[in-house]
Order: sequence, then C-alpha cells, then structure tokens
Amino acid sequence: MTENRKRDRLEIVYDFLSIIRKYDNSIKPTPLLRLSNLSSQRFSEYLKELEGKEFVKVLENRRGRKTVTLTDKGFRFLEKYQVIRGFIDDFGL
Repeated sequence: MTENRKRDRLEIVYDFLSIIRKYDNSIKPTPLLRLSNLSSQRFSEYLKELEGKEFVKVLENRRGRKTVTLTDKGFRFLEKYQVIRGFIDDFGL
C-alpha cells in the first residue's frame, strides 16, 4: 500500500491472511501481530473473528506453543479478494 491512508477492514483481513500464507501457512501469533501492523487489541479481535468464521485455525502443540494456519475457506478468500482487486484496478477505482 503506497498511499498514505488507513486500511479498510477487508484490506486488513487480506493482509492478515496473506502474511500467514507467505510463511508457509504456519506462523506464531507474535510475529503475525508484528507483521500485521495492528495494536494487540485489534489483532486479538481480528484473530478471534477470523477463527470464528473458520478462515484460520489456531493450533497448539504438546509444549503449548501456538501457530496460526489458514483453512480452505481462508485460501478461497485470498483468491476471491485478488479477483475483486483486479476488477477495481481495471476500472481505476
């Protein structure tokens, strides 16, 4: 994003999911928080919402370490969002 403006909700969701995909679909919550450029409170809200809507899963290993991964629904959102972005860009909006 080169413009100097706030991201809208869909852009935040897209960025959030893209970061997870970029890290081979498995990232710990703390690096995801830093890379998503959200406050801890907003990060928690988005993570909870995306987990509730089954876009992501939070997995915990035997040692209690958590990782965040995309679900099939999360991958589909990324694909559809890119199609929509393409339309918007094609029409200069």
